[in-house]
Amino acid sequence: MPHVVIVGAGFGGLSATEELSKEGFRVTLLDRFPYNTFQPLLYQVATGGLNPGDVTYSLRYYAARHEGVRFRVAEVVGIDHDQQEVICDDGVRIGFDYLIIGTGITTNHFGIPGAAEYTMSMYTRAEALKVRDTIFGSLEIIAGQSDPNTGEFTIVIVGGGPTGVEMAGQLAELKTQAIPNTYPELNPARVHVVLVEMTNNLLPPFEDSLRKYTLQELIKRGVDVRLNTAITEIEPDRVDFKDGSSMPVDLVIWAAGVSGYQLMRDWGLPIGRAGRIEVNGDTRVVGEERIFAVGDAAVIVNNPLPQLGQPAIQMGKFAAKQIARLHRGLDTQTFHYVDKGFMATIGRGDAVLQMPIGIKMKGVLAWIGWIVLHIAYLLGGRNRVQTLINLGARYFGPRRSNAIVGDVMETPKLRAIRGDQSEQGVESRQQA
Repeated sequence: MPHVVIVGAGFGGLSATEELSKEGFRVTLLDRFPYNTFQPLLYQVATGGLNPGDVTYSLRYYAARHEGVRFRVAEVVGIDHDQQEVICDDGVRIGFDYLIIGTGITTNHFGIPGAAEYTMSMYTRAEALKVRDTIFGSLEIIAGQSDPNTGEFTIVIVGGGPTGVEMAGQLAELKTQAIPNTYPELNPARVHVVLVEMTNNLLPPFEDSLRKYTLQELIKRGVDVRLNTAITEIEPDRVDFKDGSSMPVDLVIWAAGVSGYQLMRDWGLPIGRAGRIEVNGDTRVVGEERIFAVGDAAVIVNNPLPQLGQPAIQMGKFAAKQIARLHRGLDTQTFHYVDKGFMATIGRGDAVLQMPIGIKMKGVLAWIGWIVLHIAYLLGGRNRVQTLINLGARYFGPRRSNAIVGDVMETPKLRAIRGDQSEQGVESRQQA
């Protein structure tokens, strides 16, 4: 059987792997991490609700469970189109009969000065842990001060999409529950959660009534929501806005945009908007016969789809079926996306859900649906059980403020202050 190389073990890559394994193909799955990450729940890791192991799954174990599949940790740095080989960062070349690219996305800072240097994102396990340890580490630092009630702690979330809304809602709950119970030295009123969105609405994919409901609920939870607010520059201790105003900040979490990996621009493939690989209706890369691209890394030229889990899952499975058709000497088909709706959680007992058949839900029922669906899509029975236990402890326990914490990390603001103090000390010693 032909050999298919799949680059990226996200939603698209794994759905393609499973389908190709059923068809009897030989598959080599490549990813720069030895685990799959369930990205929709990374914000729960970042706020201490889940362990990182709850949302990650061993790719070697996954490969072992699927006949004909082999996994290798590698970062692809190039494609030799003539020899039909992918080039890995360690110099190893892996030949393919067909190639599927499902590398996912990374942060898009839109060229805003300081955004890449002084903000944090949550698209990988390591990034989510860094956010968690910075948030709780900062609270520990403030609580250890001689007079912790004199300072302010401001977290700004940039981007009013699902990730930004979910993060803001969870941080608001931490402010009202975790701080009074766990950090009695701190004054919750001095902790500020700010959500900044440059357009006039939150949750762009949703219907207007659900957007308004989300806005009202976040404000009710104490989130400072700022719509029609564009950022022009970010410093370690400050955010500058387009209207000329500024805001002092301790931490900025970036959830404003995504882009394809810069590395893909060197692979000899057509790159379209936001760094995504351009593909035809059959998910083959434009101008290529044996290379496919799926999920967030790809954009169908005549039918752009949202960068969500469901399009990636459906595209991955579809691309695998097209490879099977080509192997049998059949023509490829045209991909048709089946919209299964959108959902986003706002906080404990509150979410919004929108189905393509006209069903709209909000509140507790939507929140229960959100929990059930996310647990169902997790890989591995142990992960599902652990996630259910940890979410239950967070939302239903007698002291729901308990959080999973780690190391103490400083915010960019504190690092900048300590750096200035260190430089001043060196200058003083030199003068002496």
